[in-house]
Amino acid sequence: MTERFVMAVDQGTTSTRCILFDHHGRLVAVTQREHKQLFAKPGWVEHDAAEIWRNFEQIAPAAVAQAGITPDQIAALGIANQRETTVLWDRHTGDPIGPALVWQDTRTDTLVDELSRRPDAGIVQERSGLPLATYFSAPRIRWLLDHRPGLRERAESGDILFGTMESWLIWKLTGGPAGGPAGGPAGGVHATEVTNASRTLLMNLATLDWDPELISFFGVPPGMLPEIRPSMEIYGRARHVLPGVRIAAALGDQQAALFGQTCFAPGEAKCTYGTGSFLLLNTGNELVRSTHGLLSTVAYKIGQEPAVYALEGSIAVTGSLVQWFRDRLGIISSAPEIETLARTVEDNGGCYIVPAFSGLYAPYWRSEARGVIVGLTSYITKGPWPRGSQPSVHCWLDCPLQVHRSTRAPSAVEAPVTSRHRPDCTPVIVPLELTVHSWLACPLQGQMSASVPGLVPCPAASRQNVSPSTVTVSWCAEV
Repeated sequence: MTERFVMAVDQGTTSTRCILFDHHGRLVAVTQREHKQLFAKPGWVEHDAAEIWRNFEQIAPAAVAQAGITPDQIAALGIANQRETTVLWDRHTGDPIGPALVWQDTRTDTLVDELSRRPDAGIVQERSGLPLATYFSAPRIRWLLDHRPGLRERAESGDILFGTMESWLIWKLTGGPAGGPAGGPAGGVHATEVTNASRTLLMNLATLDWDPELISFFGVPPGMLPEIRPSMEIYGRARHVLPGVRIAAALGDQQAALFGQTCFAPGEAKCTYGTGSFLLLNTGNELVRSTHGLLSTVAYKIGQEPAVYALEGSIAVTGSLVQWFRDRLGIISSAPEIETLARTVEDNGGCYIVPAFSGLYAPYWRSEARGVIVGLTSYITKGPWPRGSQPSVHCWLDCPLQVHRSTRAPSAVEAPVTSRHRPDCTPVIVPLELTVHSWLACPLQGQMSASVPGLVPCPAASRQNVSPSTVTVSWCAEV
């Protein structure tokens, strides 16, 4: 019998990676390629979606070659992706109309402020479960339609499509004849996964469908929106890069981490440390609305089963602060040096860094906020800088933690608060981007086995197999 494998595609904020797992859940190959971070103006953060696609075209075959297999041995492909990043592309050529606007981008702050003053602005949080903030996709779509001449007319005529990164990759993988210089196809499957759709401000969290009043509120032509699909179902077969391989799952990266860390029971939560940090709490099939600044969101939806919901505390900048030290300030030359530098001093010397590069997220949601450095004296050298960033990161993470504790998690597991971590780690910002969302493939093997022949439940999805850089928490009933 031919051995079968599952491919996990982790399309993250700073890189794209492919991981192949065998039917025992063992990692057999991993490839990765970073993409450029574009900062055209203060507050602007952009990616080249065509570059991301080209990177995938290289790393997917490389992973197959590394494993010594052929594409027909891949039983299924799953995608975990950066969530709110906004891509618009031409339906006919498959080419992006310009840079993708990244979830960290704050250029829409003036627009968000204007929209928030409208008398009907309350419907946004009421229906989407999300605050009206620069973090989410709809204001970016509106900004692009308002600022690119002729774009709205093309969108209204059906020539322009919107998607988050999983939509973009699914479209390119499943498309027809090759298009323009982006190196990819046109005419693919235009679909989005429900957890990603829940981050747009356009989806009704109760009906799990696009909401006509939200669409009208933001002035988005409905024809440019993709079809909303469950997290786990067959989206289609790849016609490019991995011909014939079934695309069987997609999840927003933070929901993928919740699933990958096997937080399946109401009251269980995870906190992952990557570009940002995100604390997600499973609330089961009950949609819980926070009154303290947490996000109500979809955790996952398996086929036709009812959706599972979550509460989320989002922090925009944690690991990316290390990247800022390295790439923008030049204080370090590699990410691991951040810990070495922090160890050169006993404390932060009164210096604190608040990296509000994208505003303040949970629980404050202040899009206009910007980063500050305080407590500078002549005593300060570059050593206290990473030390000065630690308290702010810890404080930011503690804020949504405390709010979670004030929000009752329905049907929560009666268990003590526990965490898993490396005991030898000092409390320095983790200087690497987590790959936990690529654990998507392991637990999904069991879920996909019903619809994808050749897959068997994965023993690696047990609770003893978790990323050592990830904290998983079991919550008490009153958290």
